[in-house]
Amino acid sequence: MEKSKINSFLKRLATTLVLVPIVVACVVFGYPTIYLLALLGAALLSWEWANMIPSSRQLFYAITYLFVAATVILIESLIIDAFVIVTAFIIAFFKSKGEIYRKFLLLGIPYISIGIGAITAIYSAYGAQIVLWFLFLVWGVDIGGYIFGCTIKGPKLAPKISPNKTWAGLIGGMLLAMAISYAVCWFFGAASWEVSRYYVIMAAILAVIAQIGDLIESYMKRRLGIKDSSNLIPGHGGIFDRIDGLIFAAPFAFVMLLSLVYIIR
Repeated sequence: MEKSKINSFLKRLATTLVLVPIVVACVVFGYPTIYLLALLGAALLSWEWANMIPSSRQLFYAITYLFVAATVILIESLIIDAFVIVTAFIIAFFKSKGEIYRKFLLLGIPYISIGIGAITAIYSAYGAQIVLWFLFLVWGVDIGGYIFGCTIKGPKLAPKISPNKTWAGLIGGMLLAMAISYAVCWFFGAASWEVSRYYVIMAAILAVIAQIGDLIESYMKRRLGIKDSSNLIPGHGGIFDRIDGLIFAAPFAFVMLLSLVYIIR
C-alpha cells in the first residue's frame, strides 16, 4: 500500500475510533438516543445534500429534506410517511423547474428519508442487536473494500464512475461483512447455524447493495465535479461520503429481515 494511502487510512481509522463508539453507545442506549442520532444525521445530511448540489433555493431543499426525514423517523406509519414523501416530492418537482441538477435535488427527498428512516424502523421492529449487526457489516464492507482494494488492486469495478474501486475491493468487503455477520450472530447467541447462515447470506447481498450505494454517490460527485460531499468529517469528507452505502442498503435490510419470518421455520 502506498505511503499516501497508508496516511489516509490512519486518518480515517483515527476518526472512526472516535465516531464508532458514539454511534454504538446511542444504539445500545436505545430510545431516545438512537432517534436523536438519526435526527442529527438527517439534519447534517439534509444540509450537506442541499449545499452539495447547486440550486437557487438551497434553504428550501435543506428544510424539505429534513422535514420529510424527521417525519419518517418519528412517525412510524407507512401511510403517513408515504403521503409526506409524495407530497414533498410533488412540491419540489414544481419548485425545481429550471434547475440544472433537478433529478439530484429530487432524489434527496426519498434517499435521505427512507434511508435513515429504515434504520430506526429496524430498531423499532428488531431491537439494538440487529441494528448493530447491520452497522458492523456495512462498516466491514468499507474497511474490507479499502484494504483489499489498495493492497491487491486489479481490475476496476466501475472505472467511468469511480476509478479507485476494484473487484478485489468488492470481494474483500463481502468476505469481511460475512465474517462480521457470523461473529455478531455468535456473540449474541444465534439460535442455530441455520439462522446464522441466513444472516451471513444477507450480509453478502447487502455488501453488494451498499457498494451500489457508494457508486451512486460517486456518480453524483463526478457529475457535480466535486471530490467530497463536504469536509465535515476529517479523513472521510462529508457525512454522505461516510454513510452513502449504509442508507442505501438500510431499506433492503429491513425488507430482508421481514422476509426471514417466511424463510426460517
